[in-house]
Amino acid sequence: MPTSPAEPGRIACYDIAVLGAGPAGLSAAVAAAARGARTALVDAGARPGGQYWRHRAGDDGASHHGWGHFQRLRHGMDAHRDLLDQLAGHSVWHVERTGAGFTVHALHEGRPREIPARTVVVATGAYDRQLPFPGWTTPGVFTAGAVQALLKGQGVVAGRRIAVAGTGPFLLPVAAGLADAGARVVGVFEAGRPTAFGRHPLAVVRNAAKLAEGAGYLRTLARHRIPYRTRTTVVAAHGTDSVTGVTVARLDSGWRIVPGSAHELDCDTVAVGYGFTPQTEIAVQLGCAMERDGDGSLVARVDTRQRSTVHGVYIAGEACGVGGAQLSAVEGELAGLHAAYTTTGAAPDRRRVARLLRRRTAQRPFAAAMHRAYPVPGGWRTWLAEDTVVCRCEEVDVAAVRHAVEELGATDPRTVKLCARPGMGLCQGRVCGYATAHLVADANGREVTADDLRGMAGRPIAQPLPLGVLAAGTEESMNP
Repeated sequence: MPTSPAEPGRIACYDIAVLGAGPAGLSAAVAAAARGARTALVDAGARPGGQYWRHRAGDDGASHHGWGHFQRLRHGMDAHRDLLDQLAGHSVWHVERTGAGFTVHALHEGRPREIPARTVVVATGAYDRQLPFPGWTTPGVFTAGAVQALLKGQGVVAGRRIAVAGTGPFLLPVAAGLADAGARVVGVFEAGRPTAFGRHPLAVVRNAAKLAEGAGYLRTLARHRIPYRTRTTVVAAHGTDSVTGVTVARLDSGWRIVPGSAHELDCDTVAVGYGFTPQTEIAVQLGCAMERDGDGSLVARVDTRQRSTVHGVYIAGEACGVGGAQLSAVEGELAGLHAAYTTTGAAPDRRRVARLLRRRTAQRPFAAAMHRAYPVPGGWRTWLAEDTVVCRCEEVDVAAVRHAVEELGATDPRTVKLCARPGMGLCQGRVCGYATAHLVADANGREVTADDLRGMAGRPIAQPLPLGVLAAGTEESMNP
């Protein structure tokens, strides 16, 4: 795919800039180019695929679910290379409205780039939601997604004896992949109770393929004799220079530790994930209306065409609700088609759109059922000690957050951020934002709101970049 600036004389603006090359972004870009829209696919990774299809060069995809769909999208990219530019290795740090469209600001190999486009499709995906617990900053504690990324992207197994903990179906492929790669997985500790899916039989039956996929992972766990424990999780990690073990405990329905159930387990690595946090910085920058989703995350509001509340901005995938790769791909294709129809004036393919809408209608109830089956009750806050770190970048502990509320009068996470600095470090609140919002709301005796989450998600600079880039003020334009 072309990745160099345009030659003189070509048009000065893309029709569509798609931000993110995971299932949603790839689907959007291929669909848009197929309808005649000049499209830029912008992603920080060296190869397309996002986290779900993360792979090494030359990977045959044997261990990847949905690899056939990925290959079809790659073929679509090749078939429309005259209209579709893949801008790999471009970290988007800001998007602004300029003139009749938008300017996407990105960093590529340390150099600033401008990508002008008439329309933007935001498909930035999500990352692991983390809950703090004593010892979670000890070297050897990873997010579940980071462990999987190391394995998929570099073929690196994060440790020798690994505990996998948290909640949600994502724990299963992580544990199965580690076991197949030769790691000793000492247990999968699921804080929830997956049998809650049984209360939503229609959504389950309409998505039987997902159940089959999960059953395959469970067979892998059984083959490797890996314990799978529900209503159980890691509540503390031990060690100084590296993890030497964890405390595992049973939980009640509100996620409070069942007295007498805690016990220690030897391991050198912990992979933890409590669902996902949608990556919404760009949507917030652009002023899109946001709301809380069924899993408590902040997501962008979209209509049936995947349009946000801001003209010219479409959103697909996890940024408008965590629902998995299949749903993301459907939403991405819808976003790409409708963005192309708007920018090129192409006649809509009504049959294709209707088919995609039916698929989305079938898959969204499964996503909702998943959120209800894997909730995150507030009892996790009872695992914390006063000196438990909440913001690891700025080393802000639980006591400092509560002090900002109880002694300094802070009533919302944004004010706590100003008083105690959680969220002011390198990650800008991506890791600690969810936990901080809940601790602040709890200390104020109320529930978390969308405004609480927005206060920790608003970032004028979405990705870290050198101050010299801002000071220089000039950027190379990436025109089609």
